[in-house]
Order: sequence, then C-alpha cells, then structure tokens
Amino acid sequence: MKPDPLSPDLLTVLRRLKLSRMCDTLAERLVLARQQKMPHQDFLLLVLSDEASRRDGQSARLRAQRAQLDPTMQLEAWDPTARVTFDQALLNELVSLRFLEARAHVTIVGPVGVGKSFIAHALGHIACRRRCSVLAVRSDLMFKTLKHTRLDNSYDAELRKLIATDLLIIDDFALDAMDPIESRDAYEIFTERHRSGSLIVTSNRGPDEWLATFADPVRAQSAIDRFTSNSYDFVIDGESYRSRLKPTFPPRHLEA
Repeated sequence: MKPDPLSPDLLTVLRRLKLSRMCDTLAERLVLARQQKMPHQDFLLLVLSDEASRRDGQSARLRAQRAQLDPTMQLEAWDPTARVTFDQALLNELVSLRFLEARAHVTIVGPVGVGKSFIAHALGHIACRRRCSVLAVRSDLMFKTLKHTRLDNSYDAELRKLIATDLLIIDDFALDAMDPIESRDAYEIFTERHRSGSLIVTSNRGPDEWLATFADPVRAQSAIDRFTSNSYDFVIDGESYRSRLKPTFPPRHLEA
C-alpha cells in the first residue's frame, strides 16, 4: 500500500510544534496503522516513540562530540576475531555502567595497540547514550592545556570542567615522567574525583608503576592509593588491534 501524502495543515502543525522530523516516518506509520487496524492510542505511541528515539540518538551524538569521543570506537564496532584476551565477564559488568552509578573508577592496562582506547571510548559512548556527561582527554594534552590556562587565569575553570563531568577518560596516562606542575595537576584530579565522579584511565603501565612517573612521591602515593582503592582493573593483552582499524581496499565488509 502506497503511503498517502501528508496534508499541508498537518505539516504546518508539526512545524509549529517543532515535530517536522516526524514526517520522515509518519506516512509509513500511517500505512502500518491501517494494515494492522491499530487503535488510535497505539498509533500515537508508535509515532511519538519514533520521535523520542530520534531525539535520544541525536542527543547522544552531540554529547559524544562534546566529549571528544572517537565516533568509530563503539562497542558494536569491536572486531570479535581480534587476537586479544581480557575478562569478558568484567567487560559485561563495565558495560552495565554500575561503576558509574557507584562513582567507581576503571583502569585499562595493556601493551601498545591492543584496544585500550577503543574500550574506554566505547564505554564513554554508552554513557552518552544514558545521558551522562563525558569528557575524553589524552594525558599529555590535558597537562599541556592546564599549563596554558595558568597564563590567562582560566586554570580553575578548566580544572572544574575535568572534575565536574560524570565520566572523565584519561588516555595514555603515565606514558612519560611528569614534571612538578603536571604531578600536582594529576594529584588534584585524582583526589577531587575520589568518590565524587568516575575515572577511566588507560595506560601501558599498571598503577604500581605510576609512582615512578610522579615528581612528588608523597602526592603520588596519596593520589594512587585513593584511585586504586575504588578502581576495577581491566587488563587486555594480545596482538595489536590497530591493524584492524587500517583502511583496506576493497573494504573488509565487501570482501568475499
């Protein structure tokens, strides 16, 4: 059955109510309603659910953009044939985001290229879909930004942004030794977020090795102890995952 064109009056009302995007599926839904002799209330629920789902998806995409999440690093895009090992039961627990509700943290540790950032960003996307505020930063760029903000007196505002978000993802932490300023900033972030908001930290080194990268051992011990006392340890090992992200021709999904 071919959909009937929508009336101009209906289109005008939908625009006034800022519901014009409902027109994308409304004609098809009208056909479905006639075929199934759908009650008016069920039809109304169907078309409004379409619009709610569309808005939820758009809102999640905007939150993910603001969070600086990689759009390609979503759990549904993970290659299950990757030759990496990790605790699947723990990943399932993390995907539930109960750690976020409990304001607990996650340490994702493993060698270069095994998919640490992928898992961290994938969890960030799930949090965005559940209307949480998320921010993903690379450790070295975070410290560089904080140093620059000291020059224009915006340090407090930048630090508040890092502390206030529901989920902060710090990528490639403890890759290099930190100078005294970076060490103090790391201390502030770890201690301020303790029991107040969740952190996901990816690193090539385990927390037991982070102490050596701080310039101030006392602050380091205090920050690391707070973090590890409330953190899940997700260890991933195996072959590099990055080769699976490399473009191919023809694309992998078109190969026989």
